[in-house]
Amino acid sequence: MTTTAPKPRKTKHAATLADVGREAGVSAMAASAVLNGSKTSSRISTETRERILEAAKKLNYRVNAAARALVDRRMNTIGVAITLARNELNQYFLEVFNGVLEAASELGQNTTVFTLTDWQSAPERIHTICDGRIDGLILLAPLINHEAASKLPDHTPFVSVHANVDMPGVVNLESDEEVGAHAMVARMLALGHKRILHIGGGVDSIGAQRRAAGYLRAHEEARVKPPRDYLLYAEFSSEAGRRVLDDWMHRHVGKPLPDAIFGGSDAIALGCMDILSARGLRVPADVSVVGFDDTMLARSAHLSTVRQPLREMGNRAVQLLVAQVEAKLQDTLWRGPKNIVFPTEIIEGQTLAKPRAKKLALS
Repeated sequence: MTTTAPKPRKTKHAATLADVGREAGVSAMAASAVLNGSKTSSRISTETRERILEAAKKLNYRVNAAARALVDRRMNTIGVAITLARNELNQYFLEVFNGVLEAASELGQNTTVFTLTDWQSAPERIHTICDGRIDGLILLAPLINHEAASKLPDHTPFVSVHANVDMPGVVNLESDEEVGAHAMVARMLALGHKRILHIGGGVDSIGAQRRAAGYLRAHEEARVKPPRDYLLYAEFSSEAGRRVLDDWMHRHVGKPLPDAIFGGSDAIALGCMDILSARGLRVPADVSVVGFDDTMLARSAHLSTVRQPLREMGNRAVQLLVAQVEAKLQDTLWRGPKNIVFPTEIIEGQTLAKPRAKKLALS
């Protein structure tokens, strides 16, 4: 049996302005003036315009986005800059990004994600990002200092979500983290928990500091002093939750087990639950665990947590950014808000209960 090799598929190139011009019997410049709105020194008659449009339809011509951008002075593309850990999926980013995509779609914007190695070298990298390929940039949880913030390019509109410092000319969105942490810890204390271990994010993160402040204020109001070594800082990741809790338990062998653990993020809380499970401890029968964020994984695990409206924040970030872009194109001063604070709320899950009557010791 013999087989015949298939003929190679002939690749056709997309129709160009030159193709449309030849088909309509005009120059490519005239075709561009009709199809892209570019300027031309000669007047184009109604008959010629219709002939060009008919040729474009026949050839299935599609307007070149780059050419259109030169005319409109905008790419209709926004960027999102973030640092991502290599060892786990960033649930916080996904929640915010869902909101970004939703709003971008509604406003006819494309979205490009730029991953940064770290925030220390971010200013230099951001300058290369803001080279005309995007109209504006959303900075997601930027851990940059005042000096770095002052070096951001001033020709591109910015919006930040959970900025670490006040950045000149940058609109910031954040949640009421201190209030949310205080409400959750106050609830835990009201249930009878006296030994609440808090594992927060990085010590250089203002968000981690605010959540720790809420933790401490709730204790102060309840006149309960946290035991020594019950306030720890790590990173906002499940790996950090596992590592820090495992180290803490090894340092406290023979001492009472915490009544509860307040993770500074859902990721930290879920990492702590992994360690407790590996030691044969039940949540919440032996130890209650709560988080902060209300991410998809937290909802799947029925984690008790503090909800910050991350999706809504991503949505609003796009709306504010596009409004700034439009103001810039109209050469007008944008007079919107400088900082917007979103409320938090307690989410009742299945990982918070009253403390067990008989205390356990670490072994």
